[in-house]
Amino acid sequence: MLELSNCPFCGDPEKIIENELAFAHYDTYPVSAGHCLIITRRHVAEYFQATAEEKAAIWELVDQVKTVIDRDFGPDGYNVGVNIGAAAGQSIPHLHVHVIPRYAGDVENPQGGVRGVIPHKQKYVRIQMGSE
Repeated sequence: MLELSNCPFCGDPEKIIENELAFAHYDTYPVSAGHCLIITRRHVAEYFQATAEEKAAIWELVDQVKTVIDRDFGPDGYNVGVNIGAAAGQSIPHLHVHVIPRYAGDVENPQGGVRGVIPHKQKYVRIQMGSE
């Protein structure tokens, strides 16, 4: 676990928008143009440790940052997600939600979206139930 003094989110990163409990910041290592993080002001390691008020503040900013990204980058879609724990890919133990703009053609076949975190599970086929 990072100590508070070493947490890159506990400093004073440049903010896009903010509220009392959270703020939005462009990702330092963006997946796509406009990729933002919504970060709690209080240093809390993961989503399930946040208060109900912090969770509400995060989701309020997700909606607001979408408006900013739409205006400035004009994406065709979005992935929104949070990594919770090292097994899920969380690399900074300070709660943050990714707002990732998506663009037509940025991957060959985006079907399955966030299922791609486990690559062989991303593509799926609907099972047709036969009637007897």
